[in-house]
Amino acid sequence: MANIAIFGGTFNPFHIGHYEMLSSLCNLEHIDKVLVMPDKIPPHKDFDNVVDDIHRQNMCALVCDDFSKAELCLIEFEREGKSYTVDTIKLLKKKHPQDNFFVAIGGDMLSTLDTWYNWKKLITLTSFIAFKREGLDDFDSAFKRIKHCGADIIVIENKITNISSTKLRKRIDKSLLPKKVYDYIIEKGIYNV
Repeated sequence: MANIAIFGGTFNPFHIGHYEMLSSLCNLEHIDKVLVMPDKIPPHKDFDNVVDDIHRQNMCALVCDDFSKAELCLIEFEREGKSYTVDTIKLLKKKHPQDNFFVAIGGDMLSTLDTWYNWKKLITLTSFIAFKREGLDDFDSAFKRIKHCGADIIVIENKITNISSTKLRKRIDKSLLPKKVYDYIIEKGIYNV
């Protein structure tokens, strides 16, 4: 039986804030493995500005090489339609019935968790690891609200750099990207670099 954290996202691109979260997850003693899971079709975002799947997958794979606990997981590319977390958890639990799963989310996602597709079912299937980011005033109220509904939430208070992926795509900043990811973006010429 393993404790597995699921670190999902669009990763468009995989920036230093994501890297800090992944590092924190890999350093948790009770977590045996972290599945880095790019979304196929994120349900909560405009998909028009997302680079090709292969680039997002490659950026994630490059970063996984830095952490012994991290592993690229492309399970969301095995099915059609939007990447709903509840469906991913059901599929993972079916494939790995002995393991425990924890969904890692940023504080911004915690505040909207009760709007996610089939969220009431989701909180019965998995626990959550929520990162308390700087500048989020509603984190504590969101935590209380979601916890009151029965969710099991572990809060991580490590300092995570708050980065807008949208702004980063418009102006690639080397200081806001892991070196491997920056080099990949330059080599492939993505994000109009």
